[in-house]
Amino acid sequence: MEHSISTPSPVHPHASARRVTLVTGAAGGIGQALCRRVLQAGDRLIALDHDARALQGLPAVLAEQGVSAEDLARLHPLVADVTDCAGLCEKVAAATAETGPVDVLVSNVGAARGPTVRKTTPQDWQADIQLNLNGAFHCVEAVRNAMVERGSGQLVLIGSVNALTTLGHPAYSAAKAALVSYTRSLAMELGAFGIRANIVLPGTVKTPAWQARADKNPQVFEQLKKWYPLGDFATPDDVADAVLFLASPAARVITGVALPVDAGLMAGIRPMAREITVEDY
Repeated sequence: MEHSISTPSPVHPHASARRVTLVTGAAGGIGQALCRRVLQAGDRLIALDHDARALQGLPAVLAEQGVSAEDLARLHPLVADVTDCAGLCEKVAAATAETGPVDVLVSNVGAARGPTVRKTTPQDWQADIQLNLNGAFHCVEAVRNAMVERGSGQLVLIGSVNALTTLGHPAYSAAKAALVSYTRSLAMELGAFGIRANIVLPGTVKTPAWQARADKNPQVFEQLKKWYPLGDFATPDDVADAVLFLASPAARVITGVALPVDAGLMAGIRPMAREITVEDY
């Protein structure tokens, strides 16, 4: 079999040899870990969030987490709303005029409203679909054409194990399930342009998003551990590790993959297996 030799893409006039990574939801718990790891890996970072105040404080937070002043100099904050496709595309275009085109997109924005079917209003449903599904689509639209033109790019979407089973929050879960299918479509169609697309599916991750549940039940994390084969939960850094691997040359032939980062939750539930088999696990 003959092997083709690809021609390097021309260097953007404003870019160094460093990759440019765009992280959405940058000021959140997982977003902060992603930003820290991207900067420490040497990439230029466009840190996008809709919360201008949180984004303004992000450099200080990252500095407290050990990011050096030299690394922070490659941070480019961008206030934008992922639910506004036209506005988002315009702002990303303006940012990349300074940083160079996006090499890696990490679509990390996500939130959930209605916890059950009966408590999910039509407004909740629309909001969850618009943010979690349409928002990711808009982010890809903001970078897709430039990646196609250059013949390379990495798309890593952040989904949830809610995409694979029923764990509450039906609208959020439906959106995350749709993202798995969308990711596979991206992988299949854009592979010819040297673009890989994968999705990471975190399980329970201790982030500020869980604080309201912890306030209602301070023992929630201890009670949840029994469902996880490893008896533990992913940290934001665990999610960032998976993202950085999928976006790296080490994963050069991995595309269209939905990767749970869930301490084994999707592998099976030990207490249920014990009750079904009446055996000790």
